Amino acid sequence: MCEYCGRQALSAIADLTREHDDIVTLISRVRSAHVTGDHAATARLARQIAAVLGPHTAVEEQGLFPPLAAEFPDHVAKLIAQHRYIDGVLGEAADEVPADSTWPARLMDALHVLREHILAEQDAAFPAALASLGTADWEAIEAVRARVGTTTPAPTPTR
Repeated sequence: MCEYCGRQALSAIADLTREHDDIVTLISRVRSAHVTGDHAATARLARQIAAVLGPHTAVEEQGLFPPLAAEFPDHVAKLIAQHRYIDGVLGEAADEVPADSTWPARLMDALHVLREHILAEQDAAFPAALASLGTADWEAIEAVRARVGTTTPAPTPTR
Protein backbone atom coordinates (compact mmCIF):
# COMPACT_ATOMS: atom_id res chain seq x y z
CA MET A 1 0.00 0.00 0.00
CA CYS A 2 1.46 3.36 -0.93
CA GLU A 3 1.93 6.03 1.70
CA TYR A 4 -0.83 8.19 0.20
CA CYS A 5 -3.55 5.54 0.13
CA GLY A 6 -2.35 4.28 3.49
CA ARG A 7 -3.08 7.69 4.99
CA GLN A 8 -6.49 7.74 3.30
CA ALA A 9 -7.33 4.30 4.66
CA LEU A 10 -6.26 5.15 8.17
CA SER A 11 -8.08 8.48 8.11
CA ALA A 12 -11.32 6.96 6.79
CA ILE A 13 -11.26 4.12 9.32
CA ALA A 14 -10.30 6.51 12.13
CA ASP A 15 -13.31 8.71 11.32
CA LEU A 16 -15.68 5.73 11.28
CA THR A 17 -14.19 4.40 14.52
CA ARG A 18 -14.51 7.80 16.23
CA GLU A 19 -18.19 7.83 15.24
CA HIS A 20 -18.55 4.32 16.66
CA ASP A 21 -17.04 5.56 19.92
CA ASP A 22 -19.54 8.42 20.07
CA ILE A 23 -22.40 6.03 19.40
CA VAL A 24 -21.28 3.63 22.14
CA THR A 25 -21.18 6.53 24.60
CA LEU A 26 -24.68 7.58 23.57
CA ILE A 27 -25.93 4.00 23.91
CA SER A 28 -24.77 3.95 27.52
CA ARG A 29 -26.66 7.19 28.15
CA VAL A 30 -29.80 5.74 26.54
CA ARG A 31 -29.55 2.72 28.81
CA SER A 32 -29.33 4.98 31.88
CA ALA A 33 -32.31 7.05 30.74
CA HIS A 34 -34.27 3.88 29.99
CA VAL A 35 -33.59 2.44 33.46
CA THR A 36 -34.89 5.61 35.11
CA GLY A 37 -37.92 5.72 32.80
CA ASP A 38 -36.95 9.10 31.33
CA HIS A 39 -38.62 8.64 27.94
CA ALA A 40 -37.96 12.22 26.86
CA ALA A 41 -34.20 11.78 27.40
CA THR A 42 -34.32 8.37 25.73
CA ALA A 43 -35.94 9.87 22.62
CA ARG A 44 -33.54 12.86 22.60
CA LEU A 45 -30.56 10.52 22.81
CA ALA A 46 -32.02 8.32 20.06
CA ARG A 47 -32.12 11.42 17.85
CA GLN A 48 -28.47 12.13 18.70
CA ILE A 49 -27.50 8.59 17.72
CA ALA A 50 -29.45 8.98 14.47
CA ALA A 51 -27.59 12.24 13.77
CA VAL A 52 -24.23 10.49 14.10
CA LEU A 53 -25.41 7.49 12.10
CA GLY A 54 -26.71 9.55 9.16
CA PRO A 55 -23.35 10.49 7.63
CA HIS A 56 -21.67 7.40 9.09
CA THR A 57 -24.06 5.06 7.30
CA ALA A 58 -23.73 7.03 4.06
CA VAL A 59 -19.94 6.65 4.12
CA GLU A 60 -20.25 2.93 4.73
CA GLU A 61 -23.02 2.18 2.24
CA GLN A 62 -21.89 4.50 -0.54
CA GLY A 63 -18.13 4.22 -0.06
CA LEU A 64 -16.88 1.33 2.06
CA PHE A 65 -19.36 -1.47 1.40
CA PRO A 66 -19.58 -1.45 -2.42
CA PRO A 67 -15.99 -2.61 -2.98
CA LEU A 68 -16.33 -5.16 -0.16
CA ALA A 69 -19.60 -6.58 -1.50
CA ALA A 70 -17.95 -8.50 -4.32
CA GLU A 71 -15.90 -10.58 -1.91
CA PHE A 72 -18.26 -10.57 1.10
CA PRO A 73 -21.79 -10.20 -0.32
CA ASP A 74 -23.64 -11.90 2.55
CA HIS A 75 -21.78 -10.00 5.24
CA VAL A 76 -22.35 -6.65 3.53
CA ALA A 77 -26.04 -7.45 2.97
CA LYS A 78 -26.43 -8.29 6.66
CA LEU A 79 -24.77 -5.02 7.72
CA ILE A 80 -27.05 -3.03 5.41
CA ALA A 81 -30.14 -4.84 6.72
CA GLN A 82 -29.06 -3.99 10.26
CA HIS A 83 -28.69 -0.34 9.24
CA ARG A 84 -32.29 -0.33 8.01
CA TYR A 85 -33.62 -1.96 11.18
CA ILE A 86 -31.72 0.38 13.51
CA ASP A 87 -32.59 3.48 11.46
CA GLY A 88 -36.27 2.49 11.52
CA VAL A 89 -36.45 2.20 15.29
CA LEU A 90 -34.41 5.37 15.87
CA GLY A 91 -36.52 7.20 13.29
CA GLU A 92 -39.66 6.66 15.33
CA ALA A 93 -38.32 9.28 17.77
CA ALA A 94 -37.46 11.79 15.03
CA ASP A 95 -39.90 14.43 16.28
CA GLU A 96 -40.93 13.40 19.79
CA VAL A 97 -41.27 10.55 22.22
CA PRO A 98 -43.04 7.77 20.33
CA ALA A 99 -46.55 7.09 21.60
CA ASP A 100 -46.10 3.34 21.09
CA SER A 101 -45.51 1.87 24.55
CA THR A 102 -43.35 -0.89 23.02
CA TRP A 103 -40.88 1.59 21.56
CA PRO A 104 -38.51 1.81 24.55
CA ALA A 105 -38.06 -1.97 24.61
CA ARG A 106 -37.69 -2.10 20.82
CA LEU A 107 -35.13 0.70 21.04
CA MET A 108 -33.12 -1.27 23.58
CA ASP A 109 -33.22 -4.29 21.24
CA ALA A 110 -32.11 -2.13 18.30
CA LEU A 111 -29.27 -0.66 20.34
CA HIS A 112 -28.12 -4.16 21.26
CA VAL A 113 -28.05 -4.97 17.53
CA LEU A 114 -26.19 -1.70 16.92
CA ARG A 115 -23.55 -2.55 19.52
CA GLU A 116 -22.99 -5.98 17.97
CA HIS A 117 -23.02 -4.36 14.51
CA ILE A 118 -20.23 -1.98 15.56
CA LEU A 119 -18.14 -4.89 16.80
CA ALA A 120 -18.68 -6.77 13.52
CA GLU A 121 -17.57 -3.76 11.51
CA GLN A 122 -14.50 -3.12 13.62
CA ASP A 123 -13.49 -6.78 13.85
CA ALA A 124 -14.27 -7.84 10.28
CA ALA A 125 -15.32 -5.14 7.79
CA PHE A 126 -12.65 -2.57 8.66
CA PRO A 127 -9.75 -5.06 8.66
CA ALA A 128 -11.01 -6.54 5.39
CA ALA A 129 -11.14 -3.06 3.88
CA LEU A 130 -7.64 -2.22 5.05
CA ALA A 131 -6.35 -5.45 3.53
CA SER A 132 -8.15 -5.33 0.21
CA LEU A 133 -9.19 -1.85 -0.93
CA GLY A 134 -7.10 0.14 -3.34
CA THR A 135 -6.40 3.82 -3.79
CA ALA A 136 -9.49 4.44 -5.95
CA ASP A 137 -11.69 2.81 -3.30
CA TRP A 138 -10.28 5.02 -0.53
CA GLU A 139 -10.68 8.08 -2.74
CA ALA A 140 -14.34 7.16 -3.26
CA ILE A 141 -14.81 6.78 0.49
CA GLU A 142 -13.18 10.18 1.08
CA ALA A 143 -15.43 11.74 -1.57
CA VAL A 144 -18.54 10.44 0.21
CA ARG A 145 -17.21 11.75 3.54
CA ALA A 146 -16.52 15.15 2.00
CA ARG A 147 -20.08 15.25 0.68
CA VAL A 148 -21.90 14.07 3.85
CA GLY A 149 -19.62 15.39 6.59
CA THR A 150 -19.72 14.17 10.17
CA THR A 151 -21.21 15.22 13.48
CA THR A 152 -18.13 13.95 15.30
CA PRO A 153 -15.30 16.46 15.60
CA ALA A 154 -11.81 15.40 14.67
CA PRO A 155 -9.44 14.96 17.60
CA THR A 156 -7.30 17.91 18.56
CA PRO A 157 -3.67 17.21 17.67
CA THR A 158 -1.33 16.95 20.64
CA ARG A 159 2.21 18.20 20.65
